Amino acid sequence: MSTNPISLPKTARGAATRARIVDAATELVRAHGAANTTIDAVIEASKVSKSQVYHYFADKDDLVLAVIRRQAECVLGTHEELLRKLNSLAGIRRWRDAVVELTRKTNCSGGCPLGSLASELSETPRTRAALAEGFTRWASYFEAAFARMQERAGAKPGADLRELSQAMLAGLQGGLLLAQTMRSTRPLELALDMAIDHVASRLQPQSRQSARAKAPHE
Repeated sequence: MSTNPISLPKTARGAATRARIVDAATELVRAHGAANTTIDAVIEASKVSKSQVYHYFADKDDLVLAVIRRQAECVLGTHEELLRKLNSLAGIRRWRDAVVELTRKTNCSGGCPLGSLASELSETPRTRAALAEGFTRWASYFEAAFARMQERAGAKPGADLRELSQAMLAGLQGGLLLAQTMRSTRPLELALDMAIDHVASRLQPQSRQSARAKAPHE
């Protein structure tokens, strides 16, 4: 993979051209996978010249990195909007319902754009690092939401919010993969419900946890 530095566009026209290249590459990679997407196909789809592609991208691998970042921005933008003010279990259940509805609207096809890229590109260091960065940002939205939930509930810090956020993201990714494979939202619903129940059990105030533990013996 080339490490030659490529300068970013200095004009609005250049930025538009670069964006058109990335848009075309993103659609092709989404439809056919990175391995089956060629520079010539991107040139044809974006209606640019080969010299323009190589003006903005060192090689195909450099372009694929741009595709990963574009998909990350799209996916994270959607979920950040849903999660940024979330501070209750009711709120996270509304997020869950929104995710299920978005999946249902696509007939469960396509899966998660970042998850699909990860299944193909996680063995190459630079692409793996870019994907890991995207997933880490995604998990941070959950972590911030869980911190707000914990504060609102008056729970003492104790639960590992980073681990909870990773568990939630893992449930989401696994649920989306099975929904895509089974063409049913049910696996996604089950995965998210179990993850949310786990979060609820870890974030409730300590006094409630103690009361629940003592109840069967009273």
